[in-house]
Amino acid sequence: MFGFMNSGKSKPVKKGLKIIIVGCGKVGTTLVEQLSKEGHDIIIIDKNAKKVQEIANMYDIMGIVGNGASYSVQMDAGIEETDLIISVTESDELNLLCCTVAKQVGDCAAIARVRTPDYSKEAGYLREKLGLAMIINPELEAAREAARILFLPSALEVNSFAHGQAELIKFAIPEGNILDGIEIAELRAKIHTNILVCGVERDGEVYIPGGDFILQKGDVISVVASRKLAREFLFHIGFETKQVKNTMIIGGGKAAYYLAKNLLDVGIDVKIIENNKERCEELSVLLPKAIIINGDGTDQELLKEEGLPYVESFVPLTGIDEENILLTLHTRQVSKAKVITKINRINFKDVIAKLDLGSVIYPRYITSEAIIAYVRARRASLDSNIETLYHMFDHRVEAIEFRVYEESEITNIPLKDLALKKDLLLCFINRNGKIILPNGQDSIQVGDTVMVVTTHTGFNDLKDILA
Repeated sequence: MFGFMNSGKSKPVKKGLKIIIVGCGKVGTTLVEQLSKEGHDIIIIDKNAKKVQEIANMYDIMGIVGNGASYSVQMDAGIEETDLIISVTESDELNLLCCTVAKQVGDCAAIARVRTPDYSKEAGYLREKLGLAMIINPELEAAREAARILFLPSALEVNSFAHGQAELIKFAIPEGNILDGIEIAELRAKIHTNILVCGVERDGEVYIPGGDFILQKGDVISVVASRKLAREFLFHIGFETKQVKNTMIIGGGKAAYYLAKNLLDVGIDVKIIENNKERCEELSVLLPKAIIINGDGTDQELLKEEGLPYVESFVPLTGIDEENILLTLHTRQVSKAKVITKINRINFKDVIAKLDLGSVIYPRYITSEAIIAYVRARRASLDSNIETLYHMFDHRVEAIEFRVYEESEITNIPLKDLALKKDLLLCFINRNGKIILPNGQDSIQVGDTVMVVTTHTGFNDLKDILA
C-alpha cells in the first residue's frame, strides 16, 4: 500500500477555460457551481430571465437571456473566443443545435446532454458526425450506477475504473464484522485478498488512511481492487456478493427504462409501477420481458399486493425527491430489500445523510463529474489524460484515473523516491489490463493508467501529485 496521511493544499495550475453553459436547470446550475470553483470563466445562457439573474448574482458570472442556439446570442456571449460550450437544456434537439451552431461559428469543443433513448442509441454516430467532444445522458448514467449496485447489493456505491477492470466499492462495517478493530496494514495477511482501503468516513470526518489506521464498526469505507478480487474480498468478510434476482421500480420515466433494460439483459426480473396509462403501454412495447403495472406507486396497499415485502431490491425513480425518500423509508420497514434512492435536489444534505436510505444516487452529480473530467483534461493539455473522475464522501475526496501519454518527471522512478503531496494515495496502476496495487518499488510507465485518491481538489494532470 502506498499512501500518506499529512495535510496540505494543492496549488492552482494553468489558466481557466472560457466556458458557455446553455441551460440553467439542475445540471446547468451544478456545473456552474463546480466549474466556477475551479477558476473557469463562465457565461450562462437561458430563456428564463429570473434564473439567469439568480445564478449570475450567486456565482458572480455573466448571464445572457436568450435562445442558446441563436447565432446572435452566441456571438454576444463571445463564442469566437470560447474554449467549450456545454448545452444542458431540457430539449435534446436544442442541445444538439446549440453545439452545431457553436462548432460552425467558433473553434470550440462542444458537449450536449441527450436523454432520449432513440438518440442515445446513436450517440457515437452523432458525436462523430457533429464533431462533439461528448454526449452525456444523466438518466442513462444514473441507471448504470444503480445497476452496478444491484449486481453487488451489499455495497453502498460501486464505481468502475480501467474500463471495468477495477472497482471502487463503498460499504459500512457492521457490528461483529472481521474488519472491526483490524489495522489496515494487517488486512492483506488476514483476509488473503489484494485490496486497498482508500477512504474512511467516521463520525463525519473523512480520512485517507495509512497502514496504521485501525478500522471500526460503523466506519463507511471505500476499497479498490480488480473486479474479481473486490467480490472475493466482500465474500471473505461475510457480505453477500450475488446479484439480486428481482427488482421493483416505481416510476416509468427514462431512468426506469434504462435501468430495467440493463437488468433484464442479465436475467434480473423487473416490475415497474407507473401511474400514466399511455406510458405503461409504451413500456410494455419497449420492455416485453418486464411486468408493467398501471397504478399509484405511493399506494401502500398496491405495493403490498405487488409483493413489496418479498422483493430483493426496490428503486423509487419518481420525479419527486420527497416521494422517493418516503418510499425508501417505508420499504425499509416492511421489507429486507436492497434499496436505491434517486435524489435530484441537494437542499437538505445533512438531513438526508442521517436517514437510512441505503444507496443514494444523484443524477446531476454523475453528469457533472463526467464533464468536469473532460474540462480538467482539456485544461491540462491537448491530450485528454483524465480518464475517469468520481467524487467521494460528499465531494470531500476525489478519485481520478489518469492516462500516462509520455515520459516525465514521474515515470520510470520507484514510487518511494517520488516527492508526493500529502493526503494522497496512489491506488492502482493499470498496465495493459492488469491491475497492480503498487508498493514503493513499483514505477509509473508510459501507457499506464493510474488511479489517485486525494482530499485535494482540482487535479488536472498526473504530475499534480508531486509536492
